[in-house]
Formats: sequence, C-alpha cells, structure tokens
Amino acid sequence: MFGPLLLLPAAIVAVVVIASGIAKLRHPDDLEGWRRLGVPAAVRRDWLVKLHPWAEIALGVALLVLGGVLGVLAGLAAVALMVAYVWLVARALRASPDAECACFGESTPVTRATVVRNVWLLLVALVALMGLWQAPLLGGVVLAADAEAWAWMLGAAVVAVTVALVLWRAPVASAGAVTVGDAAAVEAASDGEELDYIRVRTPAVPVTMANGTTVNLRDLAAQKPILLLAVSATCAACAPVIELAPQWRLELPELDVRLLVRMAPERGALVETTEPQSLHDPMNYVQGSIADWRTPSAVLLGADGFLAGGPATGLEAIEELVGDIRASLDELHMA
Repeated sequence: MFGPLLLLPAAIVAVVVIASGIAKLRHPDDLEGWRRLGVPAAVRRDWLVKLHPWAEIALGVALLVLGGVLGVLAGLAAVALMVAYVWLVARALRASPDAECACFGESTPVTRATVVRNVWLLLVALVALMGLWQAPLLGGVVLAADAEAWAWMLGAAVVAVTVALVLWRAPVASAGAVTVGDAAAVEAASDGEELDYIRVRTPAVPVTMANGTTVNLRDLAAQKPILLLAVSATCAACAPVIELAPQWRLELPELDVRLLVRMAPERGALVETTEPQSLHDPMNYVQGSIADWRTPSAVLLGADGFLAGGPATGLEAIEELVGDIRASLDELHMA
C-alpha cells in the first residue's frame, strides 16, 4: 500500500485545483480579469475563460483516480498549470503594485505571498509525480491507505502549510466607502440635487500635476468637475482606457478628464503635460481616501466638493459610467 509521502502530494494538488475550479464557477472570471493579470492575448478567449474552471475540476479528479502512465500525464498537466500560475503572478507583481488575481474566484491583490503559495504548489505537484507513477492505473491514490503514525504527521504538516498559503490574504487598508449610483449627474454635483446614492466628500489631499505643481484635489475639482481615470503604464488592462481618454475629452467638454497615476511625473512614463494635465499620487492619498480600487478605475469628482459617480473598475464599467455622464448631460441640455 502507499504511505502518505506518496499519497498526499497528489491529493493536495487535486483538492486545490478542484477547490479553485469550484470557486471560479461561483465567482466567474472574465476577459477583463485575464487581461489585468497579463494572460497572453493569444489565449485570452471567452470560451477558454468559461472552460477554465471545468478543466481544473477535471484535472483534480484525474489526479485522484488515475495512476501509472495516465496518472503521470495528469501530474505533468498539473505541473504545467502551476508553472503558468507562478509565471503569471510573478510577472504581474513586477509589472504593477496593484495587480490582482482571481486565482480562487474573487479577485485579491497579488503579493509576494501569492508567488510563494504558487511556488509551493508547483513543488508539491512535482513531488506528486512519484506517487502517481506508482499508484494503480485505475483507482490512483484513492486506493492508497495505511501508514506509520510519523508519516501521517508529516503529511498533515504538508497539508496545513498548503492550506495556510492558499487561504492567506494580504490585509487591505480601510478606506472611505463609496456607494455607487446608477448614473452620474454632473449638474447635480454642482447644485446639490438629491441623488440615489450616498455621496462622500472629495478628499482634500495633495496631488502633483505633470508640470510639478502640487494642488489640492478638492480645490482642483471645484474649478471644473473631473473624471479621474486611475491607470498605470504597466497595466495591460489600462491601455484601452488611456487610448480612449482623448475621445472622452471631446465627448465631455463639461469635464476635465484626467489620468491619475501612482508614479511621480519625473519618474513615470505616463505623463500628460498639456491641459488637462495628468495627476500623480506617489503616496496613494487619493485611492486611500476613497476606495481600494484596482486599475483601471474611474471616479467623477463634482464641483461642489463631493463625489458624483464611481469608482467604476474595468473598461466596461468605465465606459458605462461615461455613457451615464453623457446621458445626464444631454438631458440637462435638453431641459
């Protein structure tokens, strides 16, 4: 019979990928999420996004019930999957400080712990190959049983470490909550008209303009409402938002459409020196005062010192927010 040193690695990987697949079915990912994570464009297909959780579940079942040559093939597929996961999260962490991953359904920040977790799972998957090769062709590790007490204890320790790494989440700093409404009304932001969502004050925090001037964000919005686009030069999902910014400026002349980036203007590659200039927030005052969004996101700052819409995260949500603003302005012009 097979002891836990051969049994548990394959069982651990199987349970993890099955749990991951079920979590993705409960909280489906989309192409936007894959784009944010940096999945290569060649494999960013809607049908692959939908197939992904089912493939993980099928792989987990195969790791449990197949052995011999078939088990090794399943194990190699698991190793390849873990290599891909390590590569994706490591690259995302290097590319953007606010990268996120829907590795287990809901999006969570990518941190060093995420990389460590995935490297650990890769090592466990590699060890699992030995047990899979020696397991029965049909029945796999499920047929394994009986082991010395010390070996079971060691196996339990491996399980505990794996569970801890999988379930650990980085603490998220608290921020002022914003309830997002169904439409953004720029005029209402100026005259105090009652809205269908709770409005909060625009944070009176310092931001740096592209020319190096430091301004108070609330005072700047008081001069003219601002559609703030939080983006990053290293964020793949931000590229279409950055490209659409000039078009939105033409469509919404009543607003200043400004890019908000984390890097200081003298250090960053994303700098707009012509009006409306980009805003730079290396200390992360703006996000820390409004909500913990991921890039790309958009928020509408009213001229009365209150938020008038957003945050909206992701290209589709931002386009919807822009459409709502345009519709609200058109209604005002027709009144």
